[in-house]
Amino acid sequence: MSIFSDIIRENVFRPADVPGFEGRLFFEGAARRQYLERFTVLLLLATIIASYGIIGDSTATVIGAMIIAPLMTPIMATAAALVMGQMGRAIRASIIVASGVAGVIFVGWLIGTVQFSVGTFFDFESNSQITARIAPRLIDLLAALASGAAGAFAMSRDDIADSLPGVAISISLVPPLCVVGISLSAGEWDAAMGALLLFLTNYLSILLAGGGVLAFLGLSRAATVEIQGPARRNAFMAIAIGTLLVAIPLAATGYKVAQDSLAQLQVKNVTQNWIGGTEFNLRGLQVNGSNVELLITGPEEPPDFSDLIKNLEGFFDQPVEINVELVRSEELHYTETETKAAALSK
Repeated sequence: MSIFSDIIRENVFRPADVPGFEGRLFFEGAARRQYLERFTVLLLLATIIASYGIIGDSTATVIGAMIIAPLMTPIMATAAALVMGQMGRAIRASIIVASGVAGVIFVGWLIGTVQFSVGTFFDFESNSQITARIAPRLIDLLAALASGAAGAFAMSRDDIADSLPGVAISISLVPPLCVVGISLSAGEWDAAMGALLLFLTNYLSILLAGGGVLAFLGLSRAATVEIQGPARRNAFMAIAIGTLLVAIPLAATGYKVAQDSLAQLQVKNVTQNWIGGTEFNLRGLQVNGSNVELLITGPEEPPDFSDLIKNLEGFFDQPVEINVELVRSEELHYTETETKAAALSK
């Protein structure tokens, strides 16, 4: 406990730290226009990079967009303003966030529309950059809360600001919004809503966890401003309630993913037992509710299907529909000596 107390005491905000901290977060003063211009340019470039990285299913490209995307700054500014009780600042920072969100979605939609119009099509279900962002789970909320806390701690200290790129990668902001725009351009409304839910999860997590860390480090005490207690408490209460509301669909999605994974594993085990001792191999399977699709390879005829159906219905506790795609195959084994002999005989 003493070690934890020492860490807090060594990193607590002091009045002299506040001006520099505010300068890093808030777009104010004579340089406000320049800050906004740079923010807009970086956000536009990050959106373009992320959109094409998503369409091209390139993880490295999307990570690059995460690093340069500046959207986390005004979100953290909103949290800091709420901690200090400066509602005007919080509203202005929120407007910047909302404008940025709308801009990213629009550019993503525009890029998607252009790509689809010139014949660039791809399967949403096989694109890993899209599938990773359209079904957020409760574990994503927990990771986002930790990332928001890490971001607030890193932004509070000049000497550990090098950690911010890692935080930007861990808490995805621009890529989910790009997926929203691209999905809307393709008419994939469910994918768009899933990606938007992921962004809202990350956004609320930054506000809640980031604001909590800043308050814990004594930002409100160090800031020489009049603290509006009730307004601040109400704001964070609304954020906490919003986070809990977001957690409901995340928990439901996580439960469904867990059930699907269990079903996949059980179907795989049952199928492996069914073809066990034969020359058949399971090459692929897909489970959708009580519908099972199997891809098996092997010679001649497969084993009797009745055992497979009986075991699968026992697991699902209901009738199942099984579609089996059989690919005839034969394994040929040659030794090096046989290969050379065959070549010489020609």
